[in-house]
Amino acid sequence: MNEPLLRVTWTDPITTRHAYLVIDRLIGGISGGGTRVREGCTLAEVERLAQTMTLKNGGLDLPVGGAKCGLDIDPHDAETHGMLVRFVRALRPIFETYMGTGEDMGTSQDQLVKVFVEAGVGTTFKAIINASSDPDLVRRRAAEGFNVQLDGVDLINLVGGYGVAEAAQAALFHLGLNPAETRASIQGFGSMGGSTARFLAEKGVKIVAIADAEGTIANPAGLDVWRYLAARNEHGEVDRAAVGPGDRQLAREEWLQADAEVLIPAAVADTIHEGNCDQVTAGLVVEAANLPTTAGATDALTERGVLVIPDFIANAGTNGWAWWVLLGMVEPGADAAFAKISETMRRTVGAMLELSAQEGISPRAAAERVALANSDRHQEAAGGRD
Repeated sequence: MNEPLLRVTWTDPITTRHAYLVIDRLIGGISGGGTRVREGCTLAEVERLAQTMTLKNGGLDLPVGGAKCGLDIDPHDAETHGMLVRFVRALRPIFETYMGTGEDMGTSQDQLVKVFVEAGVGTTFKAIINASSDPDLVRRRAAEGFNVQLDGVDLINLVGGYGVAEAAQAALFHLGLNPAETRASIQGFGSMGGSTARFLAEKGVKIVAIADAEGTIANPAGLDVWRYLAARNEHGEVDRAAVGPGDRQLAREEWLQADAEVLIPAAVADTIHEGNCDQVTAGLVVEAANLPTTAGATDALTERGVLVIPDFIANAGTNGWAWWVLLGMVEPGADAAFAKISETMRRTVGAMLELSAQEGISPRAAAERVALANSDRHQEAAGGRD
């Protein structure tokens, strides 16, 4: 891939901490990607994530470039909200012109909406409104599409996990496995990991382990997913007072070694690496987090016959749905969202695995080839590289 179009390092005048914004590429003057908050976040990390966003948008054949923001601060820190507001205010010209953003690790969409209002930008997708030939239409689409709830949960906090579950089901079909006879272990229980657990359970998959920042909760007979969804806080951390009878509390890294057919890393980058990938006994890894498996670990797992569904395909549901809403490519409502995501995920995963088999390349290499071709085509149609 080419060098990123733009790298910004910003220093907060109050905390002296750093934040970063990277635009990997623009298509028609627009890019998109999430805003994460993580102590230890680096420019290199944000750059990798921005490149992944180009692949994610290309994988779904969206006419949008990739970008990302990251703040180096603990999301629990009392200064986090203020730093977010100051960051958005300082980079307001970019958010109003070139980049739309949304929730990521350490942030929620509700939180970012409040931040952008306080910073004077108004909305996380102001650049898309400003670039549109009909701004009022984009606002109406957003108002109708983004203010939908299912079972009291905002749809935007469900569609990502629904997409991961659909990608997993497509991979299970490829492997000849029945979801009702399949076990899964999930790292991360925020909006992505939690909703993935919910929708996998609804498909009959037995969730045997979930891990959060405090550790792993496991039961080989299966966990009560709804119990733990109700007991988590806004950071995806489960109240240990809610641990069910027969469920065991284990060390945080124990999720990786769970006796399960499917692993779902839905938390941090590089969590599966060369030093621990030999502990994986599952035959399928579905990447719900961004960059959760290092390149070396992916190669090692692939050589062992473990199927790895790459992040920019598996976790693209939220990103894809948001752009479909803004571009008028899906009707508002949960049913329409789920139908569009299901069809897209099953088709995309199926095509990726077919190309992988035909060319004798890894699924990730196959998906990257298609995603970059799509992105290049959109960029050329929009007038070439910005």
